[in-house]
Amino acid sequence: MGKKLLKLAISLLAVLALLLLPCAAARPISETPTIDGSRSLHLPLRGRLLNGLPLGRGPMPRGPESVAFDGDGPGAGPYSGVADGRVLKWNGPAIEWSTYAYSPGYNAMSCTPFRTRPTEVTESQCGRPLGLRFHENSGNLYIADAYKGLMRVGPGGGEATVLATEADGVPLRFTNGVDVDQVTEEVYFTDSSTNYPRSQHERVTATRDSTGRLMKYDPKTDLVTVLQSGITYPNGLAISADRTHLVVALTGPCKLLRYWIKGPKAGTSEPLTNLPGYPNNVRADGKGGFWVALHREKMELPFGSDSHLLAVRINADGKIIQMMRGPKNVRPTEVVEREGGKLYMGSVELHYVAVVNA
Repeated sequence: MGKKLLKLAISLLAVLALLLLPCAAARPISETPTIDGSRSLHLPLRGRLLNGLPLGRGPMPRGPESVAFDGDGPGAGPYSGVADGRVLKWNGPAIEWSTYAYSPGYNAMSCTPFRTRPTEVTESQCGRPLGLRFHENSGNLYIADAYKGLMRVGPGGGEATVLATEADGVPLRFTNGVDVDQVTEEVYFTDSSTNYPRSQHERVTATRDSTGRLMKYDPKTDLVTVLQSGITYPNGLAISADRTHLVVALTGPCKLLRYWIKGPKAGTSEPLTNLPGYPNNVRADGKGGFWVALHREKMELPFGSDSHLLAVRINADGKIIQMMRGPKNVRPTEVVEREGGKLYMGSVELHYVAVVNA
């Protein structure tokens, strides 16, 4: 009972910390076109989920944070990293999910979380994939693992290779988001804090920690370059359609940052937009804009309406042009749009990847 009360107290403190953070006012979105995300977020029905991709049966893995696809053809995925340290691949309804990649030293017996061995205990040993992105021409999958650092696995999957565990002599403590330049295969990724690991992510928010970094990995030289440091909780990121800049989610400040990688402003950053909630991953929408998953609304209370913002779509200028709402028990971490208007949504708290029709 004591442990349950302690966990409840920690959760309430985390909510209070979020509510007290000085997020700037977001742009009005009352007239913005809205998607009903609850249409595809049904409870299990005879072991299946309507319009969702369940992760498995028995002691199911959970927490498909990031969602990636290896191309445009059949069998392209999705792929997703789960709480036991693996990256899974969806093979279609007949086979469902299979293990695609895992970190060096992964052991299924010791990495499967149980009630007596919670995920928080196994993550530091087994890894926790938070960001996934393919370089489609080579078939290489880049993995931002919260504990292992930046990793890569070749076509066909298997044991991943660790590419970076530090930058400028400072260890990666909370590797989080990743994206890949599809032309150069240069990899951009974030380290959310040099003080706190993922297991203490509430501390990053509560203390307003500003030791996060934005980095680049060059596969031709194996060098890691720190592009910008001193950032407040950098989380997911995405490269723009014209490959001139990165859009980086800043979770605590409820903002998006634009970092220029080409052109006259190269090497500088600027605010892009304020958001109505706490962003996680950012993904290009294939139309010049981006989908931003929101873990929680800015002024959300644990009572009242059971609906909240799940995600927003912004255009290239940072204006919110579409949003998705759904039940409060869903805390999305990433939204990926595919051809045909299907939105694939990940979450650290779910046992499935949701599929929503835009």
